[in-house]
Amino acid sequence: MMRRGTLFGILLLGLLLAAGGNALWLWLDRPIQRVSIRGELQYANADYLRNQLTPLIRSQTWLSVDIEELREQALKVGWLREVRIRREWPNALTFELTEQVPVATWNDDQLLNGDGVPFDFGTITPPEGLPVLAGPRDSGKEVLTYYSELSERFDSMNVGLEQLRLEARGAWRFQLDDGVWVILGRNDRAGRLGRLEAAWRRELGSVASHIRYIDLRYPNGIAVAWHGETEPVEEGDSRQG
Repeated sequence: MMRRGTLFGILLLGLLLAAGGNALWLWLDRPIQRVSIRGELQYANADYLRNQLTPLIRSQTWLSVDIEELREQALKVGWLREVRIRREWPNALTFELTEQVPVATWNDDQLLNGDGVPFDFGTITPPEGLPVLAGPRDSGKEVLTYYSELSERFDSMNVGLEQLRLEARGAWRFQLDDGVWVILGRNDRAGRLGRLEAAWRRELGSVASHIRYIDLRYPNGIAVAWHGETEPVEEGDSRQG
């Protein structure tokens, strides 16, 4: 009898603890009432981010919310590079945010970070003066790297680089800060740039305001299209890719 009574007591205690634990969970798992945002923000202000993040926690409760899933959803918000989330007693969540740093515009409707990864800028106006880059999907890092190489080269010529575009078939073209477009093509890029640099230092740099575009797709020369002329003046052999 003692043994049966002891087992009954243990079972009753377990049921009471379970009921109490369930009641405690229900008491703690209340709706999320407050969202705090922390982080050094230069471009995306707290109001914009709060408006973007608040719908993600609507109808969520404090203990039941899946923090990792919520983090993945938050990372889809434009301007967020990293997100850390923690619960704060009694019914709040704190978002610690690391902001994207834009280094270029991308395909006319996104921005590019320093790793060459595109991101959306939403309703926030991008900073002025960013270079304009474009290319096929997943080519952001390649285009950004080549932009850095070209910029360093043209800096030595006191010429800025405004745009760089990689076409779907692998051809490159870019625009200098005086508005001149340069068609580089796909092949022998180093040799073609060498010919451009020589011609620019020799004569083209001094008349850049009269040039519409320069076509480098020739094995031993270039072609120059002047404002007011319908056909470029060719200086070299037949054009290649």
